[in-house]
Amino acid sequence: MNAYKEAIEYLYTRLPMFTRDGASAFKKDLDNTIRLCNALDNPQQKFKTLHIAGTNGKGSTSHMLAAILAQAGYKTGLYTSPHLLDFRERIRVNGLMCEEKFVTDFVHKHRALIEDVQPSFFEITVAMAFDYFERSKVDIAVIEVGLGGRLDSTNIIKPLLSVITNIGFDHMNLLGDTLGEIASEKAGIIKENIPVVISEYAAETASVFLNKAHAEAAPIQFASQFYQTRILGVDQDYLNIEAIDGNGAIDHYQLDLKGSYQVKNLAGVLLAVDELRKQGFEISSAHVHEALKHVQSTTGIQGRWQQLSKDPFVICDTGHNEDGIHEVLKNLNATTYNKLHFVIGAMRDKDLTHMLPYLPKDAIYYFAAPDMPRAMPPDLLRQEAVAFDLNGVDYSSVQEAFAAAKAAYEGGDLIFVGGSNFVVAEVLAEMAERP
Repeated sequence: MNAYKEAIEYLYTRLPMFTRDGASAFKKDLDNTIRLCNALDNPQQKFKTLHIAGTNGKGSTSHMLAAILAQAGYKTGLYTSPHLLDFRERIRVNGLMCEEKFVTDFVHKHRALIEDVQPSFFEITVAMAFDYFERSKVDIAVIEVGLGGRLDSTNIIKPLLSVITNIGFDHMNLLGDTLGEIASEKAGIIKENIPVVISEYAAETASVFLNKAHAEAAPIQFASQFYQTRILGVDQDYLNIEAIDGNGAIDHYQLDLKGSYQVKNLAGVLLAVDELRKQGFEISSAHVHEALKHVQSTTGIQGRWQQLSKDPFVICDTGHNEDGIHEVLKNLNATTYNKLHFVIGAMRDKDLTHMLPYLPKDAIYYFAAPDMPRAMPPDLLRQEAVAFDLNGVDYSSVQEAFAAAKAAYEGGDLIFVGGSNFVVAEVLAEMAERP
């Protein structure tokens, strides 16, 4: 067997993995990450970082900031999760995935440490990313929180700036049942004297962030109070957004990430760039404009309102919680099509009452389960959906469901793939295998 594949298989099978095992893989302290990084001589202390948290939007925000920093000439690391097709998507420098040899060598060299610490899959990948960024001598790394914030493995860094995007209902079994409780977990990345940008002001959560920032003497700004952003339109290539800053200056941006929800993320990104400039980073307006037009090609981001083909017309999106689904619906409502074919799957631990009631009742549903133990059986998902007047057929695999949608497709229709990162990942993999 290929040495890289053996190393990845070891990580997948030997370590608790949230995407596979759910809550049992979530470690509610930072002890393992601290032990791992101590053994690696604390690489996270040897390069500058940005820390990004939030329910939705943290992935897009992380990729946009990484693209801007790289465009401005900084050697930029990017750590994100989960990956869709290749484990190495999690660890990038200037958009390039880490080498297979690095992963193989890391696992081989530190296997005794892994066996001793018994970390989760996420904990070891965080330590691996920090080690890679230090070895790569990055100027700065954008670090995306995996889950929550306060107890997330990434929360051992001392960043130049923290950014918190949208707060919504997701992972309530781990983060809390109210927006305030969830916000409190996200606010855990706010650190003493370190500026924080909150992308959206929301009455339900603002006091949580303000109180935490005050306790930490951390300068805090709400981007939506400084930048007014609105969508001007979307064409074949770009989402066009107008931004008006607090001084009344107007600018227009073209984003190759075309989901309407990027209008919220952009405000946070622009204010984060303003803060980086205050800290001495040389980022011009031209750098920002050019980077935002090429986020996908610069960073490799996938699954954000991504068009996979024109005929059949196929779009995928990884939005899978209540706010994410609302944004998906906004995009569907702004898209012209005759009939909607919806390929959908979900995880067993997902609270479906935060997703199913909002889905379009006139769509044809193709219920499926991605190939992982944590997936909800498709027949059970279909039964849950019927209670909300969502009708369709369940299939034994995502591939069968997608094939059925394509067989039923007629010109002018739309096939949408979503409900779970892992449903999207399997369709992306299938599309990538086409000649």
